[in-house]
Amino acid sequence: MRVLSIDASLRNTGVAVIDADHGKARALYFGVIHNAPKLRSSSCLVAIRDRLAELIQAHEPDCCALESVIYVQSYKTAIVLGAARGAAILAAAERGLPVFEYAPTRIKQATVGRGTADKNQVAFMIRALLGLTETPGPDEADALAIGLTHIRAQEAARLGVPAGSRI
Repeated sequence: MRVLSIDASLRNTGVAVIDADHGKARALYFGVIHNAPKLRSSSCLVAIRDRLAELIQAHEPDCCALESVIYVQSYKTAIVLGAARGAAILAAAERGLPVFEYAPTRIKQATVGRGTADKNQVAFMIRALLGLTETPGPDEADALAIGLTHIRAQEAARLGVPAGSRI
């Protein structure tokens, strides 16, 4: 299974491609789609969609995984985040990829063992779990954690392990 995983944001979208063979995951690609502060929001959305389309073309993932909508205190932040997620989902849907979503607490639980872990803990564990030579930045680490969560969820489902159980 090959997963395109996305931590959507208007200015810094974390992306990763993870390949899993019999439960053994390895990162094929990870990075950040950076959009300049002066770039109009609409142009940022096009840039996100276009870069994800390039990654899909290059890596041929089987599916896409994203962080689900999170609670934010500002409606403006929620709208911007929703638009970035929409651009990401559109890129996947245009290529016929099924899209899976995971709650932030589930991603942290699957990666660190605690649903309240901070970004540094997630990045440290991602480095260890995927055998990376350097600790990825926070947006990259989040994207990698989303992909790893999806791989583990699919493996648990294949084995018939109830949701939320540790495997």
